[in-house]
Amino acid sequence: MNIESRVVGIPCLIKVGRCIVKKGNYSLRAETPDEYFGVCEIEFEVLDRKGYPAPWLERKLTDDDTNRIETQILEYQDDDC
Repeated sequence: MNIESRVVGIPCLIKVGRCIVKKGNYSLRAETPDEYFGVCEIEFEVLDRKGYPAPWLERKLTDDDTNRIETQILEYQDDDC
């Protein structure tokens, strides 16, 4: 799945490799913190607008860009369900 986005203001595509979301149960019987709080694992690759890998653009990713892109991916997943 590819999502349109921007990295430092440059238009690009985001190729989602893996997106795993496990909600926590907030139970006192949870055996691990992941079971209690939940887990969200997202892997993605930055592509140029033509769909080719863009490692030069991926190196420019800021923490804000990464957080925004991960939010976009999660919103897209919610719409897909």
